[in-house]
Amino acid sequence: MERRPHSLNPAKRDRILDGMLETVGTDGYESTSVRSLLARTGLYRQAFYDNFSSKEECFLAAYDAGVARVEAVLRSAVDGESAWRGQLRAGLAALLDLLDTEPALGRALLVEVHPAGAAALAKRDAAMLRAQAFLDRGRAEAAALPDTPEAPRIAPEAVASGIHVVLHSRLAAGKPGELRRLLPEFMFVAVLPYFGSEAAHAEMRAARP
Repeated sequence: MERRPHSLNPAKRDRILDGMLETVGTDGYESTSVRSLLARTGLYRQAFYDNFSSKEECFLAAYDAGVARVEAVLRSAVDGESAWRGQLRAGLAALLDLLDTEPALGRALLVEVHPAGAAALAKRDAAMLRAQAFLDRGRAEAAALPDTPEAPRIAPEAVASGIHVVLHSRLAAGKPGELRRLLPEFMFVAVLPYFGSEAAHAEMRAARP
């Protein structure tokens, strides 16, 4: 079926994208169909096919929109924080609060991206690289301190992957409202390779309720 331009009805397109993330996050990618998506959004098939040729294309667009929303929340959270550790704490807290509030969004982006296929995973990998780049900014801040050993080059990848694995596990288990409790441990893990054990323990204590 030939698609019409995406600008045909931006409001309906956004509604479909939001509905895709909600449906995939609730029912799983493989169980989601165009029919179940339309049932959730209350739209007709023509509205879908005016914008997308398939469920796969729609999910990829929804994934981009979801990641952009998460990253906007993080940018807003770190605004006004000048030090890397302050930005890290504010950003992680905002991320965990968002995922606690909207677990379906988290499952769609972190869990159900796997069965969505190679194109979706490539988008996930690109988002992970952006997270790693932010994490490695701690290297420059640590280098300005005396007697601070240089962090291993693998540190940002290891930290980002570790946080991702824990979030994936918690979201897949379906335990909403518990992720914010992970902030102290996440701060410890992220700060440790750059600033050492003493600073990591201090950040863990500071992040506790």
